[in-house]
Amino acid sequence: MSGADNASDLGRRMEVTKQAAAKTIAALEERNYVAREPDPADKRRMRLYVTDHGLAMLREGEVIFDKLREQWEQQVGAGLLAQVETTLRQLVGNSGGRLDMPAWIARGLEA
Repeated sequence: MSGADNASDLGRRMEVTKQAAAKTIAALEERNYVAREPDPADKRRMRLYVTDHGLAMLREGEVIFDKLREQWEQQVGAGLLAQVETTLRQLVGNSGGRLDMPAWIARGLEA
């Protein structure tokens, strides 16, 4: 998995505390979106990975996002939507990721 593979990494990427990231991981694990396995390089460490179920949900979310974006573009036009995205980038900076894709992909959290 490219991206965060433990609570500390996830916390840094999400800009939240390690404890908040651990709670998020626990909820995702309970729902079978992520799982843990021993790190082959360090058996004391558990690595986090996205399950097949989690990947399916990411793909479904991407489809939903794409449909929403198409609706917005039909409502206001491609030019105005591009202006809104540009304005949002100015407000949140580039660290917030791309505005034309889901945040988990923009931040490199997909498998």
